[in-house]
Amino acid sequence: MNEILITGVSGFIGFHTAKKLLENGKHVIGIDNMNNSYDITLKEYRLAKLIQFSNFNFNKQDISDFEELKKIFSKNKITKIIHLAGKAGVRKSVEEPQEYIKSNILGIVNLLELSKDFKIDNFINASSSSVYAKNEIPFSENNRISKISSPYGVTKRITELFTYSYHKIYKLNIINFCFFTVYGSIGRPDMSIFKFIKLIDNNEPIHIFGNGEQTRSFTFIDDIVKGIIKALELTDFETINLGNDKRYSLNYLIKTIEKGLNKKAKIIFEKTNNLDMLDTLPDIQKANKLLNWKPKIDLNEGILKTINWHIENRKLVNNIIL
Repeated sequence: MNEILITGVSGFIGFHTAKKLLENGKHVIGIDNMNNSYDITLKEYRLAKLIQFSNFNFNKQDISDFEELKKIFSKNKITKIIHLAGKAGVRKSVEEPQEYIKSNILGIVNLLELSKDFKIDNFINASSSSVYAKNEIPFSENNRISKISSPYGVTKRITELFTYSYHKIYKLNIINFCFFTVYGSIGRPDMSIFKFIKLIDNNEPIHIFGNGEQTRSFTFIDDIVKGIIKALELTDFETINLGNDKRYSLNYLIKTIEKGLNKKAKIIFEKTNNLDMLDTLPDIQKANKLLNWKPKIDLNEGILKTINWHIENRKLVNNIIL
């Protein structure tokens, strides 16, 4: 029985990817250390939905522990890996860089070593738009730069370099995805869209760093999952942007949420954070060419879907600590 390993399976992207694969009849081995990088209630909520599938097997494990990881590989017939585990967040990475090195760098090296030893067919790695730092938009996969200001962005760039090394030496088939501001139902509470919807819905103030005119490529989770699953059959080595090819300002985002909730936001403007990128926008020609992939859900539709989930799950959302 061929099995797909998903690391960070209780995380936002990991959960939605696992759920879609399980619904498609695939056998999924999930790994997550269930850390408290954000309110664990949400991770437990996602995991509870996954364990209802008979074709799902969960392992509470930290990917930085090589020997324990090896046991999981030895007990299962893993043929493909979707690596989504790791420490996320630009600002938090400044406070605890050692944790980001342990999780993001040591973690992927352990997985690559085991992929080599157990002859894994396909390896997908989650990188980030943060690797582009202050490059000119739209960000192209060919325009990689080394002047990355956040420790988080640095660790993600290093994962790309390690994957190339293992591809070159051991001929592993590896796809690096640079994700661009992924959002949707059961999202991460440490990200702006989850925070904004909850706070505006509860008539609490939101904080904007800068004037709100900075732009982002907001990408709905369903589009991201489709891209990941399509890439499971790709061979060789590629780094691919996966994001919306339209960008919107934070001010526009807030107006969209206000409209969806039919409530007015209370906004407190703060000083610009130098770690924040002013604008993000991916060049997605490669994703279109290799995966026949384009984002289908625009911001207005995606925000409405996300708001509907929040409204249907207000009791859960209001118990989540931001």
